[in-house]
Amino acid sequence: MNQITNTILMIKPVGFRYNEQTASDNYYQHVLEKVSPRSIQEKALHEFNVFLEVLTSAGVCVLVFEDTGTSGTPDSIFPNNWVSFHADGRVVMYPMYALNRRSERRTDIFESLVSDYGFVIGSVKDYTSLEESGKFLEGTGSMVLDRVNKVCYSAISQRTSQSAVQEFCGDFGYSPVCFVANQNVEGERLPIYHTNVMMSVGESFAVICLDAIDDNAMRSDVVSSLEETGKEVVEITEAQVSRFAGNMLQVQGDKACVVMSTSAYQSITKKQITTIEKHGTIVHSSLDTIEACGGGSSRCMMAEIFLPKE
Repeated sequence: MNQITNTILMIKPVGFRYNEQTASDNYYQHVLEKVSPRSIQEKALHEFNVFLEVLTSAGVCVLVFEDTGTSGTPDSIFPNNWVSFHADGRVVMYPMYALNRRSERRTDIFESLVSDYGFVIGSVKDYTSLEESGKFLEGTGSMVLDRVNKVCYSAISQRTSQSAVQEFCGDFGYSPVCFVANQNVEGERLPIYHTNVMMSVGESFAVICLDAIDDNAMRSDVVSSLEETGKEVVEITEAQVSRFAGNMLQVQGDKACVVMSTSAYQSITKKQITTIEKHGTIVHSSLDTIEACGGGSSRCMMAEIFLPKE
C-alpha cells in the first residue's frame, strides 16, 4: 500500500465559472466583477494547461479527460470529489451535495482507464443513493486518507455526513477520525466545506490548521492520531488556509513532490517551506482564477489513481 501515486486524473474545463449551487457554504468562492464568463473560462483553461505542464515536467503521469460540455458542470475541474481509485481495484463514486455537480460522474472514464491505459477495475462501489436521504460524502475532499495506516480524517459538514464516512470506513477498512473544522465568516464560526481545504496527509508529514478545530477534545484526537502514525505535523494558520495552503498533495514524480498553488506557496513561511521540503520538492503553479471562482485549488484538481495494471 502506497500513500502517494505517480498517476493523476485531471479534467480539462469547458464551461468553468462561479457555481451558485456551491457558494452557499464555500466561502472561498468569489464573483469576479466585470469579467465575462468567456474570459473566466479562458483564464481557467490557461491555468489548467500551465499546471498540467508543471506536473508533467516534474515527472508526474497525468491522464487528461475533457469535460463533455453538455451537462452544465462548472466544477468538473475538481474530479476528486466524485471519484476515488484504490489499489485493490475498487473505484468509488460519491454522493454530491450540489445538483449540478452530480452530472460530473462519468463511467466512460472508467472504461477508458481499462481499455486505453491498461488499469484493472475489479468493482465500482456506488454510494450515490445516499443523496436520496440527504447524506453526502464528496470523495477525497470530504476525506483525507492515510492509506498506509488506514486512517480517514473527516471534517463533518453538510457535504460530509458522519454516517457516510463511517460506511466508507467500514467498507474499506479505515479508522475514522471525525471532527468539526470552522472558519470565520462575518463574525461567525461556520464549518469549512471540505476537509482537504484545511489539511493534507503525505507519506511522513501532515499539514493542518489546528486552529480551525475549536473543540479541544477533537483537536487532541487528531493530533494524537497524526503523531501515532509518525507524521511530522506542519501547522498552518486560518489566514494561510484562505490562501489554499491546506489544499496541497504529495505525489510521486521523478522524485517525491508536494504540489500546491502559487498563492499557497506565497502564503507559507520559510520555516514551513523548509519542513515541507524535507518530504518532497515543492511544485507550484498559479491558479488564481480557479481558486477565486471555484473555491478549490491544486489538490481538488487531482484525482489520484492507485489502481493495479494488467
